[in-house]
Amino acid sequence: MSKKLKAAGITILAAAIAGAVVALIIRNQIRRHQRDLFSPRPLRRLAALGHMNREATSVDNIRLLRDFIAWEPSRMLRERARAILSRMEGDVAALELSAARDPA
Repeated sequence: MSKKLKAAGITILAAAIAGAVVALIIRNQIRRHQRDLFSPRPLRRLAALGHMNREATSVDNIRLLRDFIAWEPSRMLRERARAILSRMEGDVAALELSAARDPA
């Protein structure tokens, strides 16, 4: 193997390892801050919105998102919260329709 090829291989391997480490650190930070919806830090609030998006639809979550939208100063985060709220409200509407069609 030539020296250039070895150097290129080592460089690519080092970049891949560094990328994997950075991805693990970011994932760890997001998990740690999942419940910081009203944090002063925007990235923590974004991580908390990601967590809320995976949560089951509930009245408490809908109320929490409405409070968050009224409080949030960042337009981007408000829009993300509105999208999650819209999905949750759609889930509730679908449940109401199915309950109305199939009374127990």
